[in-house]
Amino acid sequence: MPNLAQMKCVAARADSPRATEEEIQTWLPQIPEWRIVERDGEPQLTRQYKFKNFADALKFTNQVGALAEAEDHHPQLVTEWGAVTVRWWTHAVKGLHRNDFIMAAKTDQL
Repeated sequence: MPNLAQMKCVAARADSPRATEEEIQTWLPQIPEWRIVERDGEPQLTRQYKFKNFADALKFTNQVGALAEAEDHHPQLVTEWGAVTVRWWTHAVKGLHRNDFIMAAKTDQL
């Protein structure tokens, strides 16, 4: 099984394939802290990271932002005192794509 954190994102379009259930079950063990939640009818990967203060949470937010820019795939980030919630999904396919799992794994490496 390829290491998700070492993979690169590819541009997703509306006709790009969503992640299949088989792919999802293969990739989830590499990102065990992430959950799939449905919001507005779309599945999304979500995880909350805990920090000791706001400054550390903000630093992490900025690191995720730089990673997102480098890979041209962008999450929803909610930064608050002591926590950052990260959500990955692909708007173009209205759900989960391989890119989301790659980015979740890369986010965990931060």
